Amino acid sequence: MIVGGGPAGMVLGLLLARDGVDVVVLEKHDDFFRDFRGDTVHPSTLRLLGELGLAEAFLQLPHQEVERLGVTTDEGEFTLADFRRLPGPFRFLTFVPQWDFLSFLADRASRSPHFRLLTGAEAVGLLRQDGRVTGVRYATADGGTGEVSATVTVAADGRDSRLRAEAGLTVREFGAPMDVLWFRLPKGAGTTAPPFGGVGRLTRGRLLVLIDRGEYWQSAYLVRKGTVDDVRAAGLDAFRADLLRLLPGMEEPVAALRSWDDVKVLSVQLDRLSRWHLPGLLLIGDAAHAMSPIGGVGVNLAVQDAAAAARLLAPWLRRGRVPSRVLARVHRRRVLPTVLTQRVQRAIQQRFVDRLLAGDRPVATPAVLRLLQRWPVLQGLPARVIGLGVLPEHVRPAPLHGLRERAGAGRLT
Repeated sequence: MIVGGGPAGMVLGLLLARDGVDVVVLEKHDDFFRDFRGDTVHPSTLRLLGELGLAEAFLQLPHQEVERLGVTTDEGEFTLADFRRLPGPFRFLTFVPQWDFLSFLADRASRSPHFRLLTGAEAVGLLRQDGRVTGVRYATADGGTGEVSATVTVAADGRDSRLRAEAGLTVREFGAPMDVLWFRLPKGAGTTAPPFGGVGRLTRGRLLVLIDRGEYWQSAYLVRKGTVDDVRAAGLDAFRADLLRLLPGMEEPVAALRSWDDVKVLSVQLDRLSRWHLPGLLLIGDAAHAMSPIGGVGVNLAVQDAAAAARLLAPWLRRGRVPSRVLARVHRRRVLPTVLTQRVQRAIQQRFVDRLLAGDRPVATPAVLRLLQRWPVLQGLPARVIGLGVLPEHVRPAPLHGLRERAGAGRLT
């Protein structure tokens, strides 16, 4: 039983079904179309899809391939990461709306007789017996209720995980100095586009990130934690003026922001569980470790968690019994990449983002950007950290029982 149809939940469901394990994924929404979802599919995820034989089909989806990530400061343009320096066939980052990525995974998983997706069903509590989690209770939008019993329940229901709260597991909070204002800027005719497919624009007291979604720029404007109300109180005209200081020549796209309804707020969290499991229960992805948006690595870590969990759990699930020591093995496997990545994010937040957003002194171009510009070969290092991460996972060749597809498959159930 997997609770949550995000990247961690859908990848785990696909991999377990492929390995012959009967799996149910419970998703509280009726579909995957929601904002505040990471759009990046990293080279390590593309490699997993390639090992599954799905990379070619995935790359048929509308997407943007980005070979470099860059930062524009008041002193010019600087390349931060060059993915062309990575090993393997996938030397680029893809930007795909996450609802398309999840729909693709659901379609492929639903071709297995072992996979079932329940949408519009929200997990509201854990089932327990003799000190062990044995499944979940769920509620539907029309007032219905139900239960699903399972050998193992996996909570992949995000940073506000309801199951994590009910399990009573200890959360270590690290805090974050910023929140994010999230909005779209259309690609107006005659406007000057930023130079990279994914770009950061920084100046004194301001930091803006643009993600190329083809017809528009998905935009993330960082503000100091707790100051969103102050930004709104200053008025939309002042906000648009701030954007134009960062994006000269983009008057038409910025003018498309007509009300605060066009601007959403993402509260940034950075935390992780001290323990990711109880008897019969495992937590992965954001439910186990909420990541900062720095580097856009949250989706990558969630997918890698799912790959490791599938590899370690599948043999035991086919036997119908999963000892707690096996669940602990997933935690041990994935905690090191999580800790190291969060330490890097915390350092960047404390030493750079916090000082930048304070706005009390001019911001010089960071020395690391100058170093990367002078010695381009070094641009492969951040590309490896962002694109592959720490301890990237692999999948085994598909077993025969994972290759049979049921007739009429391909739609959500």
